[in-house]
Parts: sequence; C-alpha cells; structure tokens
Amino acid sequence: MDGGSRPDKAARPGKHPAHGQWGYSARLAGATGPQTWDMPAPATPQPQAWPRTQPVRRGDQPDDDSSEDKEAEVKSKNKPDDDPSNKKADSGGKPDGDKSDDEKSAKKPPMSRGKRILYWFIGILVLATLVTIGVLYWLHSRHFETTDDAFIDGNISQVSAQVAARVIRIAFTDNQEVMARQVLIELDPRDFQVKLDQARSQRTQAEANAGQARAQLALQQANLDQAQANARVTASDLSQAQSDLARYRAIDPKAITKQQLDTQSSTTKSAVARLDANRQAIAGARAQIEAQRAAVAAQDAAVVQADVAVRNAELQLSYTTLTAPADGQVTRRTVELGNYVNPGQALLAVVQDFMWVTANLKETQLAAMKPGQYVRINVDACPGVDLDAHVDSFQGGSGQVFSSLPAENATGNFVKVVQRVPVRIYFNDPDNARSRCHMAPGMSVAPRVTVR
Repeated sequence: MDGGSRPDKAARPGKHPAHGQWGYSARLAGATGPQTWDMPAPATPQPQAWPRTQPVRRGDQPDDDSSEDKEAEVKSKNKPDDDPSNKKADSGGKPDGDKSDDEKSAKKPPMSRGKRILYWFIGILVLATLVTIGVLYWLHSRHFETTDDAFIDGNISQVSAQVAARVIRIAFTDNQEVMARQVLIELDPRDFQVKLDQARSQRTQAEANAGQARAQLALQQANLDQAQANARVTASDLSQAQSDLARYRAIDPKAITKQQLDTQSSTTKSAVARLDANRQAIAGARAQIEAQRAAVAAQDAAVVQADVAVRNAELQLSYTTLTAPADGQVTRRTVELGNYVNPGQALLAVVQDFMWVTANLKETQLAAMKPGQYVRINVDACPGVDLDAHVDSFQGGSGQVFSSLPAENATGNFVKVVQRVPVRIYFNDPDNARSRCHMAPGMSVAPRVTVR
C-alpha cells in the first residue's frame, strides 16, 4: 500500500467518524507528512448511547476491536466529569442501578484457594465436634432414665365434723405446723354433756335393778333350802311312821286295838303326803331360782346397755373437740368461728410431713429399672438443689387401667400407645430433704434414675 492509501482500520464499519476529532488515527509505517485521513472529520450528531461492549473474560485474546475500545475508554476517562458522553460511555448507555448481576459478579475477585481450604477445615471441625458431642451424650444418657411427668406426693387428711354443733373456738392459723392430737377446733358441747349425764343416770338405775334382781335370787335360793329341809324332816317322819305301822302289824292283833292300827296307818299316809308336798316345793323353788337368774341376767344386760349409752354419749361429746390426725401442716380451712357445721362437712386438711415422689415413667423405660436404685431429685421450686432418693416400688398397673373410663381395646380399632406406669420414689433422708427444700404435694420434679 502506498503512503496515500488509508488503512482498513481507519474506516472500520461501526466506528463513529467523530473519533478523528480526538486524534484517533492510524498511520502506516514509514508514512511522512499529513495524511488525508488525519484531517478532522465533519461534525456529526452524537449518538445517544454507545453499543454495549462485552466484558473480556480471562483467557480470551482481545482482537483489534477490543484494543480500540479500550483506547476509546481511556480517552473518555480524560473527559470532564460533566461531559454527558463520558457518563454514557462509562455506563454503556444505562444508569448504574440497571447493571446486570453478571457485570457485578464479574467485578468481585475470586476466592483464593487458601480461603477455600480454611473454610472446608472449619466446617469439618464443627461437624466432627457435633458428632463427638452427640456420641458422648448418648453414651452418658443411656445410664439414666428421666421424665418430666413427676410430682411430689403425700398423704392429705381431711378433718370433718362428726356431730352437728356450732363452732366456739378455732385453735390454729392458716398453714400452721401442728402435731398429732393437737386441738384444732372446738364445738359447743352442752347438748352432748346433757346426753352424757342422762346416760349415766340410766346406767345407775340399771345397776340398782340388777342388784335387786340378785337379792331376789338369793331369797329364792333360801326358799329352796327351806323346802329341801322340810322334805328331809318329812322323810324322817315317814320312816318312823312306817316302822311303827310294821310293828303294829307284826304283833298279835288281839294285843292292840283296831283303832291304834288305823291311827298308825293314817300317820304313815300323812307323812308320805307331806313328803310329796315338800318335794314339790323344792321343785317350785328351783324354778323360781331359774326365773330369778334370768331376771338377774336381764338386769345385767340393761347395765351393759346403759354402759354402751354412756360410752356413746362420751364419744359424741369427744367429737366436739377436733384434733390433728398426724403431724403436718394445716391448710384449706373452710370454717369460721360461729359456723354451724353438720356431720361429714369438711372443715380443713392436714398435709402430713412424710412425702415421696410419684414418677409416671414410660413402660419402655422400666426394662433396667429395679427397686433400690439411686435417684437424683430436682424440685422445680428449688433450682440447684439435688436430693438423694431411691426407687421403692412400681404400681401394679398402668395409669390407664385405673382411670375413670379405661380403654376397651377389644372393641373398635386398636392403636398402640406407650403406657405410663407410676413409680414410687422415697427420699433417703426425708427430714434433710424437707429442710433443704420446701416441698408440697403437686410440685413438679425431675427425677433421674441411675439404671446402669
């Protein structure tokens, strides 16, 4: 090509002619003097937006067009900041907010290999730590059985009125600690005292009647003795009369008169009759004695009945004084001074001092559990306090069996549900446990049974 010819790159299609006004030209090697294409091109209207250039990726070889584009970008950066063409060239004809995600991500530097290795190492270390913690926890927890369905249990004695009377004294305050047989409430005893006096007087009368019956028995016994004595006298007279009659009959009839023989015969018959009468008297006296003995027994029974009436009156009188059935704490008072109470009406409750833990464990947790195993008790009301206890016994059935409406698995569709069995746990030192933690029936606890 001679020096007057224009290279192809100077007139590439797609390049704006206005490039020449910024000195954008190409000269051939060895050309001297002004060239025809070095002259500034006539001014043409500035386009609204330059064609968007594709970013050059790593590894791609830029062609001649890309080198010219870079030169144009360098020149555009040298323009004043207020030049609208510079702003359009920098943004590719689009505002900054409209840049695509590919352009934004292309500007981020790629992560180095060292950082990737560090991140992988940290992830593996965290995963290994979690696996180790899980294995250690499983190895530790398999030695214990625990449940949240557990609570403090104890005996609660309801104190009720047994007679109808008016309250005249209340000898306790709410939540007071009381001892067994301590007086709590007193009722009006006057009506019951009158009944007791009446029963005692009836007993005295019964004892008097019994004494009189015994005296009559003694009299009847004396009558029997007298009848028996009379019978012996009559028997002796009869024997004498029979002897005399035999002598009279044995001698010569001419030696005695007929009258003497008849008289002696009549005497003998009279003695026989008196002996029979005395014997009948003896039988009658014996019958009277038996009757009198029955009367004495009846009077003795009346005395016993009177004694029972006296004891009943004393018992009714004792019911006017209500005492504590056991050592414990008075709670749930429902009576006030001057109230008229009826038999069976609950007045207060005494929570006994002896308490234990009832834990409703799943049936699958009882495989290795035995009475006597150590239990650590944590009461929710006493955080941080560990109480020593031991397994005492297992209930003879699940809670479902003793419910108000037990399940009928033989009817309808059966769905297997893991049942819970109440387990009774006793404290090793109840007094120490009560001193370290205030406990009351119904409080939630967390027992941990050591099964291995």
